[in-house]
Amino acid sequence: MTTVKDRNFDDITHKFAKNIYGTTKGKIREAVVWQDIQSILSRYPDKQKLTILDAGGGQGQIACKLAKLGHDVTLCDISAQMLAIAKSHAESENVSLHYINRAIQDLSEDSAQCYDIVLCHAVLEWVEDGKGLLIALKKLIKPNGYLSLMFYNLHGLLFRTVTLGNFGYVQTGLNKRKKKTLSPDYPRNPDEVYQWLMALDLDILQKTGVRVFHDYMLDKAKQQNRFEELLALEKQFCRQEPYLQLARYIHILAQ
Repeated sequence: MTTVKDRNFDDITHKFAKNIYGTTKGKIREAVVWQDIQSILSRYPDKQKLTILDAGGGQGQIACKLAKLGHDVTLCDISAQMLAIAKSHAESENVSLHYINRAIQDLSEDSAQCYDIVLCHAVLEWVEDGKGLLIALKKLIKPNGYLSLMFYNLHGLLFRTVTLGNFGYVQTGLNKRKKKTLSPDYPRNPDEVYQWLMALDLDILQKTGVRVFHDYMLDKAKQQNRFEELLALEKQFCRQEPYLQLARYIHILAQ
């Protein structure tokens, strides 16, 4: 069941559109992750209608893109305000989604439905019991189905914090002071996440770094005026070490 420490974004929903969606970092995140999702879709016969769950899907950008391809997409989110924005977005895109306003953990306990593909992007770092969330997600995946999991990378956070000279934040163990911000509550160590997945018999097929360069650029203006070149480099190096380990997010495809 949901704990009081699982983050609900009803109080700061407006910040997402301004600070994440539509920004260069948001565009890179969506483009790189979409590239991976397309690789999952290519594993199925062309034109096959898939059942897809976007768990913690927020404002529905990825869900709408999948629905446009003809798939049966359900968007689950604990935030009613996020779902309202997702509905408005779906209407503007002229697509139909199913909506569930509840926590992912509760959904896995109450629903008998399983899905061909389950997406869970930028949720793991907001939930206190990360392993418990993965257990809940696995229950929602069909046999031989796929999990698309993206989480906030502890290594990337530490590297960025030190390069900014924020030594006080490092000394606190990267524990943030203000809770109602867009900085995740529980940055995840990738090795720990990989171990959780393996313990659940979920085979990791691919790892991708999301924003391996963008956030470390000193000249912020070039994030916009050289965006296409930057995006090309992000896509080129996102699966190569050492860049992958220092990405701000890591996206995993598992089966």
